[in-house]
Amino acid sequence: MSYDEPVDQSNVLSDMFAQGFADEPIPGYQRLHRQCPVVRTEGIFGLPGVTITKYEDVLWALKHPEVFSSEDVINIGNEFPLIPLSVDPPEHAQYRRVLDPQFSPKKMAELEPEMRKLANESIDAFIAAGACDFHEDYATPLPSTFFIALMGLPMDDLPMFLKFRDDSIRPDAPTEAAQTAIREEAGHAITRWFEAAIEERRAHPDDRLLSMLVHGEVGGRPFTQPELLGACHLLLLGGLDTVTATLDCMVTYLARHPDRRRALCADFELVPPVVEELLRHQTPVMMVPRKIIKDIELGGVQCVAGDTATLIIGAANVDADEFDAADEVHFDRATNRHLAFGGGPHRCLGSHLARLELRVAIEEFHKRIPEYDIKDGAEIHFSPGIRQAYELPLVFPPGGTA
Repeated sequence: MSYDEPVDQSNVLSDMFAQGFADEPIPGYQRLHRQCPVVRTEGIFGLPGVTITKYEDVLWALKHPEVFSSEDVINIGNEFPLIPLSVDPPEHAQYRRVLDPQFSPKKMAELEPEMRKLANESIDAFIAAGACDFHEDYATPLPSTFFIALMGLPMDDLPMFLKFRDDSIRPDAPTEAAQTAIREEAGHAITRWFEAAIEERRAHPDDRLLSMLVHGEVGGRPFTQPELLGACHLLLLGGLDTVTATLDCMVTYLARHPDRRRALCADFELVPPVVEELLRHQTPVMMVPRKIIKDIELGGVQCVAGDTATLIIGAANVDADEFDAADEVHFDRATNRHLAFGGGPHRCLGSHLARLELRVAIEEFHKRIPEYDIKDGAEIHFSPGIRQAYELPLVFPPGGTA
């Protein structure tokens, strides 16, 4: 498909879930900016809705949950609302007051030494071979292992947790009905697992996040069982998926652009701005859903209460009206107000943890393996919706280089 052809507005979201769009989304985003920045289409749940792509409009929607509600819009097999994502203000604030301190910048900084240790232990397992599947060998186990330790979950159950993740977010089935069935089965399994874990923590508390929730309070009362199960479901999926996807996106870019990678390796002070710029340019979470609860006109398009809305975060992050040279990567970008972590009251709860994980993972990998290439003949493909690589085979000098 040529990106200069007229957009089939009725199929905007279907196009975005095509493999080619997930692999190379920026030309498609720009096409939407030019032709239909706000467009009425079938929504993300198969209901009437609007798709919104421009930075200013997406940010406005994120900041106004009284119009673009997040309440119960996520249905990926979860049996209970995903706390705090699926609750709007003012109730939303009481959950964030409890959870935000657990993910504060200061608390996350205390975890950095252990994170660096885990990163190097992961690298030790494959560096001598001169090859790895970056997705399988590093991007998946590093954040997953760290998050499971933070939660206080059993490390031996990691393979099961990863299956829960994949069955919930990218179920492997040919039809929507079959995908829904896989998600529902995974949702039931997640609920059953956490019901047992919650009871175990009631009897045997520890100093980890799950125990804190079980014995904690919200609004002056204990968490209810549905609140605990909803929060655990969200934390599990968020903790095991998005950082992995982001690392896949970042390292694919750096493998394909060795000049940028070498600039990074020459000055590791660049790591924080590199992380921010690649979060913007390679946005892993392409879109987020909302439910319109008040009529409003946006971008000349009527948004009707009861309709769905799909906010295209990835498109907003390459909007030329917000970012100079928006489709290019500039590690020295002075102002980078990207929306990779969302915005407004529902801004990503774990953004400080994610930044720590990304910064440490990128820096430690490149300190030890500064030169690498994608294996000859390998085709790198990403899952739609959340851009995680199916595989990312890399080759490099055995043992890395000093």
